Amino acid sequence: MKKVNYFILCSFLFWVFLLSSSSFFLNETIRTSPFENTELAVTVDGVAKTTIPDKSSGKAVSSIVCDKGATGVWNYDHWTINIKNMTSTRTRCQINFVSKYNEPLLNGTDPVLSEGLIPVTIDNNGIVKKASLGSKWYSYQEKQWANAIILNDASIVYADGETIPESNIESYFVWIPRYRYKIFNDGNYPTQTGTLTNNTLPSKAQEIEVVFENKNTSASNGSTVGSFLTHPAFTSFNTNGMWVGKFETGYKGSTDMNSARKNVVEPGSVQIKPNVNSWRSIQVANAFYTSYDYKRNYNSHMMKNTEWGAVSYLQHSKYGSMSSVRINNNSNFVTGYASVKEPTCGYTNTNEECNKYGTESSVTKAYNTSTGYLASTTGNISGVYDMSGGSWEYVMGIMLDKNGKPISGRNSLYHSGFNGTFGCPTCDSDNSGLTELTTGVNFPSDTRYYDTYAYAENDETYNRRILGDATGEMGPFATVVINNKNRKISSWYADEGWFIYHHQSWFVRGGNMFHGTKSGNFEFACSYGAGWSDGGFRIVLSF
Repeated sequence: MKKVNYFILCSFLFWVFLLSSSSFFLNETIRTSPFENTELAVTVDGVAKTTIPDKSSGKAVSSIVCDKGATGVWNYDHWTINIKNMTSTRTRCQINFVSKYNEPLLNGTDPVLSEGLIPVTIDNNGIVKKASLGSKWYSYQEKQWANAIILNDASIVYADGETIPESNIESYFVWIPRYRYKIFNDGNYPTQTGTLTNNTLPSKAQEIEVVFENKNTSASNGSTVGSFLTHPAFTSFNTNGMWVGKFETGYKGSTDMNSARKNVVEPGSVQIKPNVNSWRSIQVANAFYTSYDYKRNYNSHMMKNTEWGAVSYLQHSKYGSMSSVRINNNSNFVTGYASVKEPTCGYTNTNEECNKYGTESSVTKAYNTSTGYLASTTGNISGVYDMSGGSWEYVMGIMLDKNGKPISGRNSLYHSGFNGTFGCPTCDSDNSGLTELTTGVNFPSDTRYYDTYAYAENDETYNRRILGDATGEMGPFATVVINNKNRKISSWYADEGWFIYHHQSWFVRGGNMFHGTKSGNFEFACSYGAGWSDGGFRIVLSF
């Protein structure tokens, strides 16, 4: 009869018990080296413990120290330790847990993370590092917004503070916490009412008062100037915030601006990164379903008009740059760039000194430069880029027809690809006789994925706005004449302001790379829903 080594047997039984304990690993799959060669010690807020805290405890790992040259990395998705460089002899690792960092200012609207969404910090030069959840990795008080990424290869686990190479980053996102804002203008402009002086409007730009508000707090329902309204971008999905694409959506695998023009549904081709060509020439329906299918477990979707407004209002609060966002004037539609000089003239379709665009470093700079920061919503590298210039961005903001149904587009020649009526069936010499599209795809059955606006036959009925969408509230509005052409502008930085109407029933935002002063995060205009060479889109995650 063989002798039993009771020490080994007891050690084995101890680890079997430990691994089967729901308080230790929550029955998640174990992804680590064999535990019979590992000894773990645990502290929680400096106090020694015999078990690892529960995944829902609000704790995070502050440090892991292993002996014999091994390295421990905490896997938050599976709530377990991964140990690298283990030797054949017993390895001891000390895991130190602390309370997760939360910013009191946010009132419980701190960033919400899910499996595969990695919290990061970004150095001023663009170097990305895995953030420690137990440390101060964001501060809205200091205009440092929270960032997270999605990896190309999610099987690679990074330690806190470890650099994540750009080659393994598929997409960047920025957290926009839920808030209420004080209504500063009810946007009740049935037509243009602005008075021009020397072909300009007096500026009405001001600080927007914002208070962060948890979803468990009763929503504020103000509708008059001076009252508070919980921003509708958050109440529609009843979330504590949303992750917004840090840059315009790019097409993975594109090598130049033309190869990024694809009118297809390809969620696998999404990349949201700096220094890539914007995905353009895509119909709204294809942009929507590409966004929708990108990350269903994160409730990914194409940005709505109100969601654009939520980012813009936070930008112009004391928690953002509170200034004119510098235009991305890169003529190759490369994401994250900023004009070296602030434009002083509006759209003229010529490359004048007052509105230069191009690719030369003397004209435009990348996101990770002092000039590039000016194109961010925070004035630093932590914010959202490409909200002024770059490509026009379609948003899910659509006008209804006289029967209250969403309009597909202008006619059979220019439409979104969504089934629906046409706003102007006989325009553009369209002799098809079709008054609606029936061969496309249906609008999403869940109406939370798009904003709707009342029918009108002119582009100046600004009182059709939704409070918070950064359209009518940017009034008053007026028409200026540039190169013998009428251009409608708002009183916020003279950004362009054309409301949707029956000829052009879809909102586009931000302007494009050569629109000069008329581009901006408060710019809004109207289009057909069809794909065009300088029209792109942005993705949002809400969960």
